[in-house]
Amino acid sequence: MAGDSFQATFRGLLVAVLVGCLPSASIGGEPLAVIGGTPGGGLFSANARQRQEVIESLPLQRLTPEASRRVLEIAESPTLFRRLPVQAIDCDQDMFLFLSRNPEVLVGIWQLMGITKVQMQRVGPYQFQAQDGSGTECEVDLVYGDANVHLFVSTGSYSGRLVASPVRGQGVFVLRSSYAQSASGGTTVTGVLDCFIQFDNLGADLVARTFSSLIGRSADHNFAETARFISQIGQMSEKNPEAMIDLAQRLPQVEPPTRRKFADAITTVARRADARVRTASRRELSP
Repeated sequence: MAGDSFQATFRGLLVAVLVGCLPSASIGGEPLAVIGGTPGGGLFSANARQRQEVIESLPLQRLTPEASRRVLEIAESPTLFRRLPVQAIDCDQDMFLFLSRNPEVLVGIWQLMGITKVQMQRVGPYQFQAQDGSGTECEVDLVYGDANVHLFVSTGSYSGRLVASPVRGQGVFVLRSSYAQSASGGTTVTGVLDCFIQFDNLGADLVARTFSSLIGRSADHNFAETARFISQIGQMSEKNPEAMIDLAQRLPQVEPPTRRKFADAITTVARRADARVRTASRRELSP
C-alpha cells in the first residue's frame, strides 16, 4: 500500500537513521555494504570506491565548520553505505525542489488521507523532528541545498518491537538531481540517493542479520514509490490546480507560510503546463 511505503521511505530514505535504509541486494541497485565486514566477509570494493567518490563530491567548502565535521564523522566511518537505484520522474523542477526541502508537505497529504501515523514538526528553518508511531524518533538537518544537491544529516533512535533495547545512530543522506526536457515539453527529474548510516554500539554483523532481512528488502521499492508519488503531485498540479490549492490550505502539521508556498508552486506548475499547451497548439496551426 502506498501509505505504508511512504512511511517506510520517510523513515529510511530521508530521516530515519535506523530503519528502512538497509536494503537487500536481491531487490536491485548497488549491493549492501556493511563497513568492516559482512556475514559472508569482506567489503565490496566497488561499493567502497563509490562511497569515496560521494565523499569527495560533497560541497564541504560551502558548509560551516561544525556541519562539515558532522558530515565527515559519519560519512568516513559508516556502519552501512547504500546507493539506491536511480529514479527518473516527470515533475516540474520548482515543485521537486519544494517537496525535497519541505517533506512535511508530503506527510500532511498522507495525514489528510488517513494513512500515516508520522508526526513531523519543523523546529527551525532547515530542521525537523519526526516520530513514526512505531518506535522511531529522529531529528533532521538540511545542511546544504542547491538545484542539484541536497545534504541531510540525521540523528535518531529506534525502540520498537524489532529490538530488545533502544538503538541509536546517525545518518548522512545525499540527494542528487539533474533535469532534462521531456518529450512532452515538461521536465524529467533524475534523482539518486546515497545513504551513510552509523550505528552507536551495534555490531555491523548484527545490523546485517537483523535489520536487512526484516526491513531492508523494501527500501528500493519504497524509494521508487515515493518518486512516483512526487510525480503524481506534479501531474495533479497541472491538471487540477484548484483542487490541489484547496488541499494545500488544509495540510496538518504544515505552517501557514509553507502552505502558501506550496500553493504558489502549484500555480506555477499549472501556468507552465498551460503555456506548453498553448505553444503546442500554435505550432499545430502554423502552415
